Amino acid sequence: MKPMSHGRKGLLWVGVAAALWLMAAPQKAPAESADEVPAGPTKLLRYADISRDRVVFVYGGDLWIAPREGGAASRLTSHVGDELYPKFSPDGKWIAFTGEYDGNPDVYLISSEGGEPKRLTFHPSNDIVLGWTPDGKNILFRSDRSSAPPARFTRLFLVSPQGGMPKMLPVPRGDLTSFSPDGTKIAYIETAQEFRTWKRYHGGWNLPMAIYDLKNNTYEELPKSSGMDMFPMWHGNAIYFISDRDGVMNLYSYDLGSKQTTKLTDYKEYDIKWPSLGPDAIVYENGGLLYEYNLANNKAREIPIAVHAEDTQARPEFKNGSQNIGSFALSPSAARAVMEARGNIFTVPAEHGSIRTLSSEQSGTHELNPAWSPDGKWVAYLSDKSGEYEVYCRPQMGGEETRLTTDGGIYRYGPTWSPDSKKLAYWDKLHQLWYVGIEEKKPVLVDKAAYGDISDASWSPDSLWLTYSKPHRRGSNDAFLYSLNTRRTTKVSEGFYNDSNPVFEPAGKYLFFLSTRYFYPSRGQLDQRYNYYTTDGIFAVTLKADEASPFKPESDEEKAEEKKDEKKSADSRSGEQKPEEKKEEKKEERKEEPAKPMQIDLEGLSARIVAVPMHPGILSGLAARKDKLFYVDTPQEALEFVPNTPPRPRNVLHLFDMTKREDQVLLDGLDGYDLDKEGKKVLYKAGQVYGIVEATPGKAKVGDGKLNLAEMQVKVDPREEWRQVFREAWRIERDFYWDPAMTGHDWKKIGARYEALLPWVVDRSDLNYLIGEMISELSTSHTYVGGGDQPQWTHVNVGMLGADFEPDGAYYRITKIYPGENWNESTRSPLTEPGLKVKAGDYLIAVNGQEARTDRDVYAYFQDLAGKLVTLEINSKATRQGAWEITVKPTASEAGVRYLDWIQTNRRKVEEATGGRIGYMHVPDTSFAGIIAFDKQFTAQLDKDGIIVDERDNSGGQIPDFYTEKLKRELLAVVAPRDTADIPWPPVAIYGPKIMIVNELAGSGGDAFPWFFHGEKIGPIVGTRTWGGLVGIGNVQPLRDGGFVTAPGFGFWSADHGGEWIVEQHGVDPDYVVPERPDLVVSGHDPQLEKAIELAKDALKNYRGLPPRPKYPSVKE
Repeated sequence: MKPMSHGRKGLLWVGVAAALWLMAAPQKAPAESADEVPAGPTKLLRYADISRDRVVFVYGGDLWIAPREGGAASRLTSHVGDELYPKFSPDGKWIAFTGEYDGNPDVYLISSEGGEPKRLTFHPSNDIVLGWTPDGKNILFRSDRSSAPPARFTRLFLVSPQGGMPKMLPVPRGDLTSFSPDGTKIAYIETAQEFRTWKRYHGGWNLPMAIYDLKNNTYEELPKSSGMDMFPMWHGNAIYFISDRDGVMNLYSYDLGSKQTTKLTDYKEYDIKWPSLGPDAIVYENGGLLYEYNLANNKAREIPIAVHAEDTQARPEFKNGSQNIGSFALSPSAARAVMEARGNIFTVPAEHGSIRTLSSEQSGTHELNPAWSPDGKWVAYLSDKSGEYEVYCRPQMGGEETRLTTDGGIYRYGPTWSPDSKKLAYWDKLHQLWYVGIEEKKPVLVDKAAYGDISDASWSPDSLWLTYSKPHRRGSNDAFLYSLNTRRTTKVSEGFYNDSNPVFEPAGKYLFFLSTRYFYPSRGQLDQRYNYYTTDGIFAVTLKADEASPFKPESDEEKAEEKKDEKKSADSRSGEQKPEEKKEEKKEERKEEPAKPMQIDLEGLSARIVAVPMHPGILSGLAARKDKLFYVDTPQEALEFVPNTPPRPRNVLHLFDMTKREDQVLLDGLDGYDLDKEGKKVLYKAGQVYGIVEATPGKAKVGDGKLNLAEMQVKVDPREEWRQVFREAWRIERDFYWDPAMTGHDWKKIGARYEALLPWVVDRSDLNYLIGEMISELSTSHTYVGGGDQPQWTHVNVGMLGADFEPDGAYYRITKIYPGENWNESTRSPLTEPGLKVKAGDYLIAVNGQEARTDRDVYAYFQDLAGKLVTLEINSKATRQGAWEITVKPTASEAGVRYLDWIQTNRRKVEEATGGRIGYMHVPDTSFAGIIAFDKQFTAQLDKDGIIVDERDNSGGQIPDFYTEKLKRELLAVVAPRDTADIPWPPVAIYGPKIMIVNELAGSGGDAFPWFFHGEKIGPIVGTRTWGGLVGIGNVQPLRDGGFVTAPGFGFWSADHGGEWIVEQHGVDPDYVVPERPDLVVSGHDPQLEKAIELAKDALKNYRGLPPRPKYPSVKE
């Protein structure tokens, strides 16, 4: 497969896949684990709760219940979706939980004896059950339905077991929560981290537990340790909680009378997870087992539970691998494609025949990156069956494989065949390029880079040279040649441009490569700044000094008539040809002579570079066949991020005919391709479509020649596969983690600790949890795990109107209609469409003819109505009589209009407080949405003297020096056009005071933004310490079932601070520490914004702005 980029177009991301920077020290994988589940109590029982006589818990995504003393468990639910977070009612008769029966996490209720669950909430946001009110009249849950910015925090809600509209508690943010015994107060954490895979975290998000008085609107923080204090549980006159203040999560109590904290357990290896308070005990997880901590005698005991379940997700079964295809290649004659799918290697016929499995079909091995030998006999690939990735090859018809390398210990890439089918090139995580002979099996080191991978090696026609590009400085590559005979490297490039993807022309006369040598600036419409997009071209080097340029000037000339050979002419006229000659001619046509050793004049290579006559573009995937060049061009518009538009392949495969000097489009809209040996056929990938077509312009399009992948069956043993995925995740961290010494952790010991629990994994979610626990031991940001082969179920959407409702008698009253931008789908507010007769204060009477009564959640009436035309009956009174109809089109989410309303409310506050002199903008992230928001808001407020930059809850993305570059611009001059007001230069700038607001949920790129803001001395920072996660994701390698695990691959250090590492595990400290006290927020204040306004107003006193235009000069005669 030809890659779609050279590795030089990539951005360095914080929180998303990024450049690869540091090396990791090799270690061996953890020890083997047993195939069979060991005898004894069942482990990995999760999210438990306890009543007076029973415990309820989650096993395999379903609810189970067992006697409190232990024993056999009984199943309560069995839906394919997850049922999680069960909580007994105070009387033990009911269990509230979060279920996904209709695809969305909502609150459900089930009898503790079993039966049909009842759905209580219908909003499309996530509703997570936390518990009950002490009187049992309401269920407590958290939801991000009302958060702005969207999905960055949750608020607390109550819903009746009978159903109806949930009621929001009067705290601005709320997460893990427990009611006081009398129900008038809560012990809670504003934003918790129970799902974060980051142990022993000390950044700004490490928040204290607090008590909020719901009657008197008072707020009191509890004493805070340096560790994470979580899961407050209020019992009697004490608040119980877990904390990792001593390194491992243990159970503690805080006495409200004496103000003393007591440590109650002393686990040394595994954390306590998900403690839950019952009438007289706390149940929790530790090391996969459930324990009960008795509050009367202060003793803990194991609850031995046996779960006898089908474990259907752990059952071996056949699966179609076509949804998990990784790399692919085409056979020399294009008769078949070879593909990696679900860790196995397959060959797929172009038209006729069956799909052939080359792998040994073991679920415990990951085989990838197949490559077909030019002679058609072999398929080479990487396999980790030894515990490390090694290079193997196997006959293309199947048979015994041959292991070619034995020195694994680091992540590898490739391999790539030599034309004589006797050697393979490959490269590794340490930026080393190697080749190995099929017979010799002795790897030879070719080169090593300092700035990144050598990932585009290709062979000469005589198989005696390698060419490749090597990163030589920030963002640039040089092309090199390597002689296998002399083992010497020669640089082809001048060292001035960015040269990559070099390939030999089949005749051995030329070397072609991609290079960034065209500098055609494009000016942005919003800014007086220029950028370069279509910078790439294809260039050629003549390998011999006396070889003419392949694109030398052409000249049409008359040719003199030549005398024909009389004998040949006579033979031709007679039509005779001796049979022997005819036979020999055909035989010679079939014979393929070995390539002659190439002669390359290494002196003066860079002086012999010429351009291929074609238009520049954004190029990748260069390949050469006889008289033809193939390459991929990515149109500039494909680089644009368009909100609410699903991405689609926009890459265009081109063919450049060197004889005709003509460039033509071969295929439009693909993701990758490969060629046969002669360049007559092309294998393409476009989304989930793979096809083989003729490599002739105008002969085919995407969709033609589609391969039939229906028979690509893989027998998957989930338990074997989960073990392989676990170990590969362990190796990925070993090889790609930013610190080669793993920040002092014994990584082998940590791997063995969590692999010991692997036999009890019964579904992919369990595996993700276990991997998450393992990688969180690194105590580093950006360690994430997710995906994999998960069960699927139907998701029912919910239509949203962009409005608030409250029950008023039998019907719902509209209390607020959010203003929107109806030209923008992400911020469209359906009830504000022009011409609709509806306003705040009106009643919603019916939806599509069905009365919208208050005994059900209002959103229950809008199931499966997003994006559809809906008839509403509206009235100014709570009666159906006299109601009128309107037709609306609900949206799938109203998060955008709520966020927009929050921004506009803040902007009005700033404008009113400063007399319109100070602007306001909120930057939600440092990725595409944030870039759009920044430029949209900044350019709209250039008439302001100053601006408040609010980056609270910024979720990160890229490294945002592009933000501070605009904010720090200084006045250089003033342009004075005739008859026009003065224009400060640069014009896209705000020259007065700038204030930044931060909080604990601003992280990753949202950490870097205030760090740069402070370092550039742009202005003061207000708020609370930021997240503290600035070791970014360096690599995301594929797992065999489609899951992922991230490895933090690079950190930041500052030359201005004694060479110290910055931000990670601390955050950025504001100049003015201003907590967002909940009691003040409930009273209508925004303390952080108010402080920023105060500082801006003070700064305006000393800001003079632009002086008046001077008098025009006069010329004295």
